[in-house]
Amino acid sequence: MAVVSNNEILIEDVQSALDLMATVHYEADCDRIIINKSLISERFFDLKTRLAGEILQKFINYRVKLAIVGDFSVYSSQSLKDFIYESNKGNAIFFLPTEQQAIEKLSL
Repeated sequence: MAVVSNNEILIEDVQSALDLMATVHYEADCDRIIINKSLISERFFDLKTRLAGEILQKFINYRVKLAIVGDFSVYSSQSLKDFIYESNKGNAIFFLPTEQQAIEKLSL
């Protein structure tokens, strides 16, 4: 399991998400990634851009589990809340409030 940290946005588009997956796989040889939402472009959280769907589909296609950590209550979009709820019911993509919860979820 890799906990990714940085001072700048790492995921801005599909290619940067693929680059992150490749880097984590190469450097840490793991298929479970925890990343803070502050490292993801705000466009990701606007579902109209379709960025979230495109990026998360890549994680699923490459069988990489992802936990995005942060406070999602700052978003008022009901469709985003539904998207987060549905993702959390699955077993590959999670939106969680704390890194500890992410570690526990990805350890299952």
